[in-house]
Amino acid sequence: MKSQEWGPATAEGTRGPDDALALELVRITEAAALAAGRWAGHRDNSAELAAIDAMHSSLRSVAMDGVVVLGVGSRGESPALFHGAEAGTGEGPVCDIALSIGDGALSEARDVPRSLTAIAVSERGAMFAPSPQQTMEKLAVGPEFADVVDITRPVAENLWMIAGAKGVRVSDVVVATLNRPRHVELAREIQDAGARVHLLEGGEVAGAVAAARPEHPADLFLCTGNAVEGVIAAAALSCLGGSMQARLAPEDPARQATRVLHTDDLVGKGSVVFCASGVTSSELLRGIRNDGAGCTTTRSLVLCSNPDTVRTIQSEHRYVR
Repeated sequence: MKSQEWGPATAEGTRGPDDALALELVRITEAAALAAGRWAGHRDNSAELAAIDAMHSSLRSVAMDGVVVLGVGSRGESPALFHGAEAGTGEGPVCDIALSIGDGALSEARDVPRSLTAIAVSERGAMFAPSPQQTMEKLAVGPEFADVVDITRPVAENLWMIAGAKGVRVSDVVVATLNRPRHVELAREIQDAGARVHLLEGGEVAGAVAAARPEHPADLFLCTGNAVEGVIAAAALSCLGGSMQARLAPEDPARQATRVLHTDDLVGKGSVVFCASGVTSSELLRGIRNDGAGCTTTRSLVLCSNPDTVRTIQSEHRYVR
């Protein structure tokens, strides 16, 4: 894995991602969500291929000088948004880009084949670039607990710290984790400490970001999963003032992870943009809705760190029948 120097590396006279770019990028996540949504419930990878195609086509017209740091597809595939691919018109904000079209991939029979399509953008040179196969242990909280938790502590100790910050008992603290077999022991540890477990059906990005939103009941999100999704979630948490703490799983299973990555390590300290659109409903966003009369409704979350803005966008896409 190649490490990077953190911080903006934009050339003089250029700018990083901003609010205007965020509103352009939501068109991309909407297009990918609409394409993936048509294949919800099917047993092949048609949803993934359709979303890649839509995202690839739409990104070409965005006014930015972007490089895909965390992509989808492989070099040689067509279309593909692989690591190192250029994105945008070549003019405008100079950016690193991370893409997700598969957050929350579950059994198609459970109707959560793709919960979100998402794009995270940071200033050039700021985004951490783990291997797509890298596993990451993650802890995510909103701004009210960003300074009181530490991923290196035992779970119970973090729960006591959150309870103290809230002025409540540990039994009133809610911890979200994904409803996956790999988290059975984690859920038991949370319950043994006296806190409440909130099992999530959506993916890692949806779960981490939802935990930082005031309308969601969770105080803390814990999971082990894909490192790429951790970077994308960190972009959203950066915009929300929350905190992502992460540890990469070592290549040797006998060794223990030691280095802790924080939000700034994952997406830098400069301007950050995050856009996500729901495909199937998750804890973060409602999924696509078809009215049967040529109108499809999407719900998206658009976050920008500079200026500090949070938008929930509902769009109606009307088609000529």
